[in-house]
Amino acid sequence: MDTRHIESMIAELCSDANTEAELRDLLAVVAERQGVQADDEDLARGARFITAYIEQVPYMMTVAWTAAHNVGLEAQMASILEMVNGYWIEGDDVIPDELGAIGLLDDAYCSLTSLQAVSDHYRLQTGKYLFPDDLTAANRAMRRIIGEPYASELDQIEIRTMTDAGLLEAVKSLASEEKRLNFENNSTIWSHGPAGELEIKDLKKLGIL
Repeated sequence: MDTRHIESMIAELCSDANTEAELRDLLAVVAERQGVQADDEDLARGARFITAYIEQVPYMMTVAWTAAHNVGLEAQMASILEMVNGYWIEGDDVIPDELGAIGLLDDAYCSLTSLQAVSDHYRLQTGKYLFPDDLTAANRAMRRIIGEPYASELDQIEIRTMTDAGLLEAVKSLASEEKRLNFENNSTIWSHGPAGELEIKDLKKLGIL
């Protein structure tokens, strides 16, 4: 799996002198909409969170591919990763890439929510983690940062990707009979503990959590 194009885009983002200022301005608007007056340090922490979140994408793609290979979900994961790669290549997407740092928020969110969804479905059906990283809380925070209507558009892309990849049926075939019955009862897949490595607790000061 080749993530060099994505890594190059992220490296360019991180080396851009305007990136932090763009992210601070965005977070100031987000905080204001939540009725919060954020100070400079709050905004700086928020900008670091966003950068770290985006930087997770190539790593998580590699982890997800390896995990899928180990459990026999290569075909489904290949389809999902193809969508992820294609979304990064597409410049005129939900949030155009020409907007600089802000233009990559949707790329990262679409990527990480899709990969997390695979792990969520796998865990629900088999009782096991597909991979140890849990980005649920970080994804939820990024969703608040992106806001509507863009977040809902991205969620729909994720749902279509899971359906087109045949993920649900593939994971169900790996599950025990008891777990399959649980699936048929429409049990929720959003049942996680604390987030992974990303630091999110300070986002409360921005009104995001």
